[in-house]
Amino acid sequence: MENENKETQTTQQTQGTQETQGTLETALAQKDALIAALQSQLSEAKQATESLRAEGVAISAAHSKAVSRYLDAVKLANPTIPGDVIAGSTIDEIDASVSKALSIATAVKANLEARAREAKVPAGAPARGEISLEGLSPREKIAVGIQQGSQR
Repeated sequence: MENENKETQTTQQTQGTQETQGTLETALAQKDALIAALQSQLSEAKQATESLRAEGVAISAAHSKAVSRYLDAVKLANPTIPGDVIAGSTIDEIDASVSKALSIATAVKANLEARAREAKVPAGAPARGEISLEGLSPREKIAVGIQQGSQR
């Protein structure tokens, strides 16, 4: 009987070990499947990230090109403003520099127009006045006097 008990006990232990081993193998297979799925998702995410990075570089290049062309167009549209005054690396910066340059140009123009109005010379020849005798020699003064007398 003792032998039978030992055999039964050994059989039960073997069955328990086999059940545990089966459960562990199933869990291991599930984890392997989960790892494979996660690795696949990681690979897809890396590809998507690389694709988005390339797209971002392309968008950045297109943006830089558009800003450069906008800067050229603004310089052509404002020929009265020196080209080096209009600058910026974004559209907002370019617009701000144009606005500032236009306000400066307007102020300078108004100042020049005001100065021109102050120094306005009437059109035509000035009225004739008498000849100044200050720098003339006595002989020249006599000649001028004779000439004025004969004109009267």
